[in-house]
Amino acid sequence: MELKIKRLRENAVFPAYQTVGSAGADLAVCLDAPITIAAGETVILYLGYAAAIPDGYVGLVFARSGTASKRGLAPANKVGVVDSDYRGEWRIPLHNHGAEPQTVQHGERIAQLVVVPVAQAQFLETDELDETARGGGGLGSTGD
Repeated sequence: MELKIKRLRENAVFPAYQTVGSAGADLAVCLDAPITIAAGETVILYLGYAAAIPDGYVGLVFARSGTASKRGLAPANKVGVVDSDYRGEWRIPLHNHGAEPQTVQHGERIAQLVVVPVAQAQFLETDELDETARGGGGLGSTGD
C-alpha cells in the first residue's frame, strides 16, 4: 500500500518502520526548539506533514511502548484516529503521565501509526437481538 505524504515543514521526519516485522511506523515530532511537558500536562505536538490514508483504511495512533513505560509520555486520547478523508497537518496530543517534567526534542519518536482496513456499519434499529452465552453480562463478566 502507498500512503502519500505532503511535507508542510522543511524539518519534518516522515513515519518509518524500525524493523521488517514492525506493525507500527514510528511518528516523530517536528519542533523548532525542545519543549518540556510538565507532569500531568498535555501538549499538542505537530508532525510537520499531512498525509492521505487510502479509502477503506484508517490510521490508528498508539503510544510507543518504550516512551510510555520509561518516560510516561503517551497520546492523551489513548488511540488517535486518522480518517481517510483528513488532509490537515498531523498532530498528537502528548500527555505526561509521569511525576517529572519530560523534554521532547525535534525528531523524537513519540507515537506509532498502524494502518488497518475499516468497514462502516449500517446501523439498523431492531426490537430483538440474537442470544449469546454472555448475554447482557457487562464489565468483568467473563472473568479478570
